[in-house]
Amino acid sequence: MVKAIINIDENANRILNIVKAKENLNDKSQAINLILNLYGKEILEEELKPEFVKELLMAQNEGVIEIKDWNSYFGLN
Repeated sequence: MVKAIINIDENANRILNIVKAKENLNDKSQAINLILNLYGKEILEEELKPEFVKELLMAQNEGVIEIKDWNSYFGLN
């Protein structure tokens, strides 16, 4: 387990206290862990969402094109 000293504003402190009480947690560290784990699932596991998997499967079925001159193909000249 990692220990950290953090500075939070009064509003963040109130939120931590509410989460701690609502979830019947022992301390604010548990509240922080809960909040970060919930938020982390949203942002870090994006690739596991069904929409993303569907998009990947569709991309696999797309044809492949060969580009000999990258700059002219994309109009970068």
